Amino acid sequence: MHTADSCRSLARLFREVVDGVTEAGGGFMLNTGDVGLLRSLDALSAGEASQSANGGASIAAHAQHLRYGLLLMNEWAAHGGNPFANAKWDEAWTIASVTDAQWTEVKAGLRAEATQWMAVLKTPRDVSEVEYSGLVSSIAHVAYHFGAIRQISRTARGPSEGSFS
Repeated sequence: MHTADSCRSLARLFREVVDGVTEAGGGFMLNTGDVGLLRSLDALSAGEASQSANGGASIAAHAQHLRYGLLLMNEWAAHGGNPFANAKWDEAWTIASVTDAQWTEVKAGLRAEATQWMAVLKTPRDVSEVEYSGLVSSIAHVAYHFGAIRQISRTARGPSEGSFS
């Protein structure tokens, strides 16, 4: 299948999750005025990024997991094959706390991978059904972990009810 008919929608949904919603009524998943994943993470200190809830993963671990997942998606888009075959998913989940420098590096790396993935989503390409499912699920995957991060940190949460247009 060819993504020409869906690439604009895929890119729009991904951009909404990572960059937020700026235009009134312009959101499909987030409320108007929501700053999205990247700016929500920018609002957190390294200490806040080291938080977890109920013994779960830290915010930094969620962010590093997303960074790694997008790195693999970008690797697939650039070179094909199956970069997931030897993926080391467990490594991100070992991050319990981060220093200021480590947190800056995780955020910068996630931003770079997200920017690269946005370009992939915008570009029409021929894909198999499984590959297309991967494109779509990449957006849901980022949204899922963004929601998990927002459950851990009040600072990372979006606009309160009644505070958006």
